[in-house]
Amino acid sequence: MRTIGLLGGMSWESTATYYRVINQLTRTHRGRLHSAPLVVWSADFETIRALQLTAQWDKAAAILASAAGALERAGAELLVLCTNTMHRVAAEIEAAVSIPLLHVADITAERVRRAGLQSVAFLGTRYAMEEDFYVGRLTRRHGLTVYTPTAEQRVMIDQVIFDELCRGVVSDESRQKFLRLIEDLRCRGAQAVIAGCTEIGLLVEQRHLRLPYFDTTRIHAEEAVRWALEASPAASAQRRRRVAGDSSARR
Repeated sequence: MRTIGLLGGMSWESTATYYRVINQLTRTHRGRLHSAPLVVWSADFETIRALQLTAQWDKAAAILASAAGALERAGAELLVLCTNTMHRVAAEIEAAVSIPLLHVADITAERVRRAGLQSVAFLGTRYAMEEDFYVGRLTRRHGLTVYTPTAEQRVMIDQVIFDELCRGVVSDESRQKFLRLIEDLRCRGAQAVIAGCTEIGLLVEQRHLRLPYFDTTRIHAEEAVRWALEASPAASAQRRRRVAGDSSARR
């Protein structure tokens, strides 16, 4: 099994979920007392958050790119950036290393398309909902129709993420707010929901919803384990091409 490098701490609440799920899945696949070979770098999120708020993305990118390099030198063979929002600087991270970065938007979009769905409600931080780096990737690269909350709802989501979930606070009142806005998005045409922030899965689960639910934290962890158990990145790419070819043949 290849070694997974986790760029975490943004927030550590969701990074803990990555660690738990990756190890649970590894034990399921390999049995006995097996756990995943991991190297972990965990940010001081206060520093990263301050850079987000002041739009100093270049400085945040430099911190994460340096950390990615350290993970590679420590033996990581695959990078998992344990945050959706900081995929805003994914290109800078990829440029700093020679190992692959498992991009959360791409693998989530693949799951949505494999489920036969085309339109999604997207919930995340305001950066992910309002800027082009994530929603634009879902629409242009993967052909999804993306519905995002209203401006007022986006403010509420951001507050819940940073003032509650990143501090370990899970409130039923906030959950009900999320469920109401998801229902609004369903009425606008969304066929499914993407939890495009790694903390949202702490608040909303599939059991709370009528729509299919794509929890990016869970999906990211599952795909990391899948890649790590394969012989090489080339084998993974070959498998993906084969799956895509089979799908095309069926169509």
